[in-house]
Amino acid sequence: MYTPAHFAADEAAVRELLAGPGAADLVTATAEGLAATTLPLLFDPAAGPHGALLGHLARNNDQWRRPVLGEALVIVRGPDAYVSPAWYASKAEHGRVVPTWNYAVVHAYGELVVHDDPAWTGDLVRRLTDRHEQGRAHPWSVDDAPAAYVAGQLRAIVGVELRISRVEAKWKLSQNRPPADVDGVVAGLRAGGDQRTADAVERARPAS
Repeated sequence: MYTPAHFAADEAAVRELLAGPGAADLVTATAEGLAATTLPLLFDPAAGPHGALLGHLARNNDQWRRPVLGEALVIVRGPDAYVSPAWYASKAEHGRVVPTWNYAVVHAYGELVVHDDPAWTGDLVRRLTDRHEQGRAHPWSVDDAPAAYVAGQLRAIVGVELRISRVEAKWKLSQNRPPADVDGVVAGLRAGGDQRTADAVERARPAS
């Protein structure tokens, strides 16, 4: 990934994004070509020096059956948004401005391990469910469904684990713009209702 120095992310920011994805993209190179699946993932920071990303695929999805050539890749996306040059104070000063796109993204590479094991997938499904149900007024639990039904559903999925060996990350959040332009980006995003990306731009603002 091309990452100019001013768009580099620190380890804490990377781990925060890895720990908080909804769904991410699992990409593998196989003898039949590239394969990709979007799936919810759980980050386990204690699994090895760089952690691991845990998820599951439908058994009928043959991506898990295809031997992986080299490393597997998971693409985890953070907030992103179109940035209008109309938001820049620089537009009024000299007009030499163009549109761009702000985003935060992590490319996690590593070995893909398949877990064709109902006990492993059962534990993962419970952890994923608890993670995404937390904070709800009436959280759903796996135990709310009949045990036989749950067992049948678990037989229909296969666990996957990306054991992360290296990470590439890019936080492109207007760090290369003058402070007044950053102010304009934050204001423009907030006016459009994109509080998440506006907050990310604020956090990434270079110290003055």
